[in-house]
Amino acid sequence: MAEIVLDVEVRERTGTGGARAARNEGKVPGILYGGDKAPVPIAVSLNAFKKALYTGKLAGHLVTLKYGEETQKVIAKAIDFHPVTDVPLHFDLYRVDEHQSIKINVPVHFKNHEASPGLKKGGALTVAFHELEISVPADHIPEDVVIDLSGLEIGASVHVGDLSLPSDVTAVQGKDVVIASITASGASQSEEASAEA
Repeated sequence: MAEIVLDVEVRERTGTGGARAARNEGKVPGILYGGDKAPVPIAVSLNAFKKALYTGKLAGHLVTLKYGEETQKVIAKAIDFHPVTDVPLHFDLYRVDEHQSIKINVPVHFKNHEASPGLKKGGALTVAFHELEISVPADHIPEDVVIDLSGLEIGASVHVGDLSLPSDVTAVQGKDVVIASITASGASQSEEASAEA
């Protein structure tokens, strides 16, 4: 995986006026915080930020921040977008040590839909959480959590305790929390009713 490097500059002005001025210069304003240092207002070129954002590896991954010769590891905590144009308006970066344990949300994906008897019978996959909050070292953040649906019948649920996570990853939610379940859909219920009649 290619490492993402963001070249930043420190903004002189803060607040709404400073952020607006940065946007008018073709930059995305942001803030760098965390660790034992004070928050620092920063800005990144809009094109460079979009390029990093559209790789899909900016949010939720370890990113290298470069200011002159100085580099620092950070994680993007929040990115705000314009409600109509989807242009990035502001971002928050959090300073981390590479081996520091952090809490972060990772996406949940499902595989082997075709190997689930419950889905074959017309059941529906009901997803309670599309993301899972985990505690993990900053340099070992997984891309996603993949849940295998093989063998799951209608009425079956997948709990946090059922997940096979890497040894250095722990789920923040309790083991009894339901991630997804296979429920009877309206179509499968009507088929069962007509079969009984």
